[in-house]
Amino acid sequence: MASEDVTLRQAQKIVDDWITTVGVRYFSPLTNMAILMEEVGEVARIMSRRYGDQSFKPGEKDDLSDELADVMWVLMAIANQTGVDLTEALHRNIEKKTTRDATRHKENDKLKK
Repeated sequence: MASEDVTLRQAQKIVDDWITTVGVRYFSPLTNMAILMEEVGEVARIMSRRYGDQSFKPGEKDDLSDELADVMWVLMAIANQTGVDLTEALHRNIEKKTTRDATRHKENDKLKK
C-alpha cells in the first residue's frame, strides 16, 4: 500500500476506515481543529529551522514529510466528519483561482524579479 498512488477520495476513505476501526471513533471537530493547528505548527518549526534562520535543537525531529502527512491526515479527518469531499472542493478551488487570478500573477511586478 505504501507505494501505491492514492486519490484524495481514496485517502479520505482510508483515514475514515482507520479512525472507525483502529482509532475507535472521530475526535470532536473542535479537537481535530486544535490538532490541525498543532501539526501545522510542527511543519512551521521544521521550515523555520531548515529554510529560515533558526537552527535545530539537539535531538529535535526533522521529518518534514511525516509532519506534512500528519497535516493531511487530520485535514482529511475534519473533511470526513463535516461532509466535505476534498476532491470536489479542490476542483472548485482550482477553478475559482484560475478565474480570479487569470492575469493577476502575470501582471505582478514583484514576481518578475
